[in-house]
Amino acid sequence: MAKRGGFPGGMPGNMSNLMKQAQRMQRQMEESQKELEVKEFVAKAGGGAVEVTVTGKKEITKVKLSEEVVDPDDIEMLEDLVMAAANEALRMADEANAEVMNKMTGGLGGGFPF
Repeated sequence: MAKRGGFPGGMPGNMSNLMKQAQRMQRQMEESQKELEVKEFVAKAGGGAVEVTVTGKKEITKVKLSEEVVDPDDIEMLEDLVMAAANEALRMADEANAEVMNKMTGGLGGGFPF
């Protein structure tokens, strides 16, 4: 009588290699993520009058303002410039994260081709 299902003696060799590759890829992704978290992204607005620095963890670590942009009669402009610089720095962090993921997944977008 023939055996049904399963693999006699455990996983076949190519399945074992596939698991090792997946574990190696996971370690590489974790290392890349840690590197990205400490990386800083700097964006400017208003011709450099406002500068915002964020980390790969999307935390704002520094806001730098030029004296000429601080006008008590036009707070809204300053608010807009800070917001624009912060959003640009966050976009840069997102792009760097997407680039890391793209490299790790070979452009599959994190999915598998089956």
